[in-house]
Amino acid sequence: MSTLNKDQSDYWNGEVGQRWAIHHRALDTAFAPFTEVLFDRAALAPGARVLDIGCGAGDTALIAARQVGRDGHVTAADLSEPLLAVGRERAAREAPGAAAIEWLRADAQDHAFGSRFDHALSRFGVMFFEDSVAAFANIRRSLAPGGRLTFLCWRSMAENDWVMVPRAAVLPLLPEVEPPQPGAPGPFRFAEPNTAVPILEAAGFRAIDCEPLNRAMCLGDTPEAAASFATTRGPIARLLRECDGAVQEAALKSITDLFADQFGGGPVSLGAACWLFSART
Repeated sequence: MSTLNKDQSDYWNGEVGQRWAIHHRALDTAFAPFTEVLFDRAALAPGARVLDIGCGAGDTALIAARQVGRDGHVTAADLSEPLLAVGRERAAREAPGAAAIEWLRADAQDHAFGSRFDHALSRFGVMFFEDSVAAFANIRRSLAPGGRLTFLCWRSMAENDWVMVPRAAVLPLLPEVEPPQPGAPGPFRFAEPNTAVPILEAAGFRAIDCEPLNRAMCLGDTPEAAASFATTRGPIARLLRECDGAVQEAALKSITDLFADQFGGGPVSLGAACWLFSART
């Protein structure tokens, strides 16, 4: 296993990875509007060989396997063994008649995939590389001639109400929070498209296209479920990770009350904004 991304590997194989594995259904539901557009753009052909980068608990790998069918093949790669374990279990139950899926614990920065894929895709899995140029160059080498890359990444935090609204409720409870370091691995690594485009060019991709995508994202069917989502997954969870239990409980209550004021007792949907990138070898 590569040591290039050791911090991320430790993060996703510890308590965080376990938590995301337990709550994978809520994540799939929240990301569903973006997933639909990702696969519309990818337009996977029957029989295609697909690499799913940062596959998580397997939602996108399972969709890819169904689309390419028995004659295709999917390699689902992730750093997190807890999430891969969920993916393997789901594939046994949810993918009859679909392509075979290889579940691979691997770092896309330097794993020797071989030049065998027609398409590489990722749903919010490419922003955490320690060395993005090395990672995308390695992904390009994994693609056969004429192969394609399609991925989603978040736009700026300020454009994502699903982060900003609960974050505003939590910040008064915390010590001063340092802003994210520009260019550091994290969910908003490619918030500006002029960050990702030269990296993709340096990695050898061409015909690079980037389009903004805005959707409402459902964090939960009730304020309580949505507040749990906000405080246990994503950027707010990172802020609260090192806090004591009293602060975490106060944050959960504050966000729950805020959502209840805005949405009553029903579903909580907030604006979400990302980039949809595509490129060719």
